[in-house]
Amino acid sequence: MSDDSTRPIVIKRKKVVAGGHHGGAWKIAYADFVTAMMAFFLLMWLLGSTAKGDLNGIAEYFQNPLRVSSTGGSGSGDASSIIPGGGKDLTRSTGQQNKGDQEQRRKSATPDEEAARKAFEAKERAMLGELKKRIENMIESNPSLRQFKNQLLLDITSEGLRIQIVDEQNRPMFDMSSAELKPYTKDILREIGTALNSVGNRITVSGHTDAAQFAGGERGFSNWELSANRANASRRELILGGMDERKVLRVLGMSSTVLFDKTDPLNPVNRRISIVVLNKRTEDAFLDEDGGASAANAEP
Repeated sequence: MSDDSTRPIVIKRKKVVAGGHHGGAWKIAYADFVTAMMAFFLLMWLLGSTAKGDLNGIAEYFQNPLRVSSTGGSGSGDASSIIPGGGKDLTRSTGQQNKGDQEQRRKSATPDEEAARKAFEAKERAMLGELKKRIENMIESNPSLRQFKNQLLLDITSEGLRIQIVDEQNRPMFDMSSAELKPYTKDILREIGTALNSVGNRITVSGHTDAAQFAGGERGFSNWELSANRANASRRELILGGMDERKVLRVLGMSSTVLFDKTDPLNPVNRRISIVVLNKRTEDAFLDEDGGASAANAEP
């Protein structure tokens, strides 16, 4: 008999899996693709938001990096060149930031935009000059205002048209140490308010005092509170004269920090109300300084 009958029988079963797992290599490839697309869109955003001068500087750096690095400028990491859309530069003060933003916009402006800006500013200066003449004529033609001619000072500054109403020794605008306006001061402010409503520019109102101190000093009721209260009282009279209340951008109490007569801090002319009809550039700077908080008060 054969030994096959005693040999053990071994059965081999082959496991068949349909559509077996191919591993995670595709995930890595997909992640690389997404990363590449993100980098591409980031590059396109940078190219679209960077000024032409900066792009030329970057291109020049890659063409001749040694020369650009030694000479400096916007192509070699100049910290004053901020990519638009990246937010405010927190390393600089608000005034520096606003000045830098305006300078950046001027540098990146096309010749047509620059010409349009200059034409607008020239037209605005002429308009403010006409407003100045209109108010001067109003004072001359009104007998009740003509007597205060020496107390009404008008001039064109870098911020716009400035109208100052100053005290005289025997003819103050307010009651002593008070924000109560004299009747003739109310008439002056209301007439000015009517004239200011003829232009679309926004205004600021500032109150100023002389250097005489209250008995309680700066820790109690002081020239700061007095100047602020007088500025607000003047604002109310301008509005009662017919001026749109939305034209007021700022009301400031300056105390005696900005003297009209620096040689005599106690001179009555230091007690004054200053109204500035702002030009567009100064108005925009104020709005930028407020972080856009005043944007809701759109120009009427």
